[in-house]
Amino acid sequence: MNYKKFWDEYSIWFTFGFMFLMMWAYTVPWLREDVGQGMDAVFAPLVKTFGIPFFILIVILSAFTGLYSSIIQKYTIDYDKMTESQERMKEFQTEYREATLSQDEKKIKKLEAKKDRVMKEQMELSQQQFKPMIYIMVISVPIFFWLWFRLSQIQTAITLPFYGMHNLHDPVIWVIPAWILWYMICSITLSQVIRKALNIGGL
Repeated sequence: MNYKKFWDEYSIWFTFGFMFLMMWAYTVPWLREDVGQGMDAVFAPLVKTFGIPFFILIVILSAFTGLYSSIIQKYTIDYDKMTESQERMKEFQTEYREATLSQDEKKIKKLEAKKDRVMKEQMELSQQQFKPMIYIMVISVPIFFWLWFRLSQIQTAITLPFYGMHNLHDPVIWVIPAWILWYMICSITLSQVIRKALNIGGL
């Protein structure tokens, strides 16, 4: 059996299945707490020994997750090939639009024959982007569970940009609590810096 071919064909379905499994795990309190408690043996010293404030701890962990996810993507996604494919897609779309506007039936027919090949290439690149998600989530989800576990034991506040001071448990956007919003802000910002430093491309 050609395992590489099998993985290339079905990796997107494995990834979706794994993501669904992780989302389901969030809804199971005992599972979330057990994983969080297990991770506490690793991360508890950051709080107990070094006394790092929780909002700073979120910055550190978001930087850590941003670093390893960027490194995984760097070595699992061919960004040069992706850029070339995007350029070919733009050229195809421009040619197709011009042919449609000029009602050039001969050119439209020629481009229609090329369309399937271009779309297949785009689909393959989309699947390639999903491949690292499993590796990233295997590390990210337990860390997230630990943050959840620790937050259930403390009460602390944070001052968020544009939102003012809130308890980390308080919902600030719909049902999204302050600590998740702070994690997202840190993760997105630091990930961009890390990707720039590692010269990682993207969409």
